[in-house]
Amino acid sequence: MSNSSPGQSGAGDSGEQSWPEYLTGAESRGAAAAAEGSVPPEGRAAPHRVIGTPAPAAARTLLADAGDAGDSGEKPVREMPAGPPDPIRAKKAERIVVACFLLAMLAGFGFLVAYGTIGVGTITKTLHSNLALGATLSLVFLLLGIGAVIWVRHLMPEVELTEQRHPMRSTPQEREAFKGTFEEGAETSQFVKRPMVRRSLIAATLPLAVAPIFLLRDLGPLPGTSLDTTAWRKGLRLLVYGTGRPITPAEFSSPGAIVSVGPEGFLNDDDAMAKAAVIIIKFRPGQLQFTSANHAVANKVVENWTVNDIVAYSKICTHVGCPAALYEQTTHHILCPCHQSTFDATQGARVIFGPATRPLPQLPIGVDSEGFLIATSDFHEPVGPSFWERS
Repeated sequence: MSNSSPGQSGAGDSGEQSWPEYLTGAESRGAAAAAEGSVPPEGRAAPHRVIGTPAPAAARTLLADAGDAGDSGEKPVREMPAGPPDPIRAKKAERIVVACFLLAMLAGFGFLVAYGTIGVGTITKTLHSNLALGATLSLVFLLLGIGAVIWVRHLMPEVELTEQRHPMRSTPQEREAFKGTFEEGAETSQFVKRPMVRRSLIAATLPLAVAPIFLLRDLGPLPGTSLDTTAWRKGLRLLVYGTGRPITPAEFSSPGAIVSVGPEGFLNDDDAMAKAAVIIIKFRPGQLQFTSANHAVANKVVENWTVNDIVAYSKICTHVGCPAALYEQTTHHILCPCHQSTFDATQGARVIFGPATRPLPQLPIGVDSEGFLIATSDFHEPVGPSFWERS
C-alpha cells in the first residue's frame, strides 16, 4: 500500500500532470519516476494530482485529452448535457426571458424617442429630459440583466468543469477538441435551439446600437457667436432681480451696497439671464480707478460707463459661470462661491485670486429721461467662461 500526497503519484489520479512538472520538463519527470522504481510504459511519468483539484470522479474537463479516445479514434464522451433537466420549467423561463428582452427593446426605443423629442431649452425641459433618459436607459440594462440571469440559471444546465494548467501552445488534437467543445457549448447555451430568445436578445440590443447615432447630435452645432452677446441693449432699464422694479441713482446711494439686476423684459427668461445677470455696486468718490478711454482697459474702470460712482459688472464668473455675487465692502472684493475666484471691483474687476483668468466684463450704464438706470449698450466683450473659440 502506498500513501498519495500532493505532488506525488497515487492510485486513482486523473492522469493529469501537476503544474511544477511542466516547469521542470519531461526529462526531470522521467528521472523522478525512475528513481522511485516505477517508470510507467512508454516513458511517461506517473500521473500527479494538482493541489486543490477535486477527485477524479467529480471532475469534468473542458477539453478532453487527445489520448482519452484511444487508438480507435472514437469521439470522446459528451461532458455537457444538451438541455436543461426540466423542459417544462425551461419553457416558462424562456417566455420570461423573451418578455424581458422585448421590454428592453421597447425601453431602448423609448430612450431614443425621449432624446429626440424632449428639448433642453429650459430648466423644466432639462429636468424632464434627464428623468426620461435616465429611466428608460436604466430600464434597458435592468431588463437585459434580468433576462440574462434567468437564461443562465434556468435554461442552461449546471455543469461543474475542472481544467488543469497546460502549456500555452495547443496541439492540433486540442484545437480539434476545442472546436467540438465549443459546438457543444453553443448547443448547451440554448442560443441555437431557442430562436425566440436569440431574436429577442438581438432586438433588445438594437436600440443601444443605434443610440450613438442620436447622441452624436450633441457634438453640434457649434455655438458660433451666440455666446458673444447678451440681451442687453441701449435703453433697457436695470430691473432689480426679485422685485422687477427699476432703480434710480438716488435710491442706490449707500456706499458699499450691491444689487443684482437684469435687463427689462428678460427677468423671467432663464436662458437670457444665464448670460445677462449683472451686479451693480455703489462706491465712494475716489475709490474707483478710472480710465477716460471708451473701451475696456486692464485693471481700470471705464468712467464713461458709470453713473455717480455706480459700476455694473457681469454676475457670471469667468471661470465656469457660477454667480459671483459675494461682496466684501472693506476690501471691495467680489467673490465667486464655487471655486473662490476673487475680483477687485475698484480695478475693473481684475482677477486677484482663484482659477478665473479674465476680469468680470463691465456693462456700460447711464440714466434715461425719467432718471432710471439703463444700459447704454451690450457688453463690449463676451461674458461668462472662456472657451477655445474666443480670441
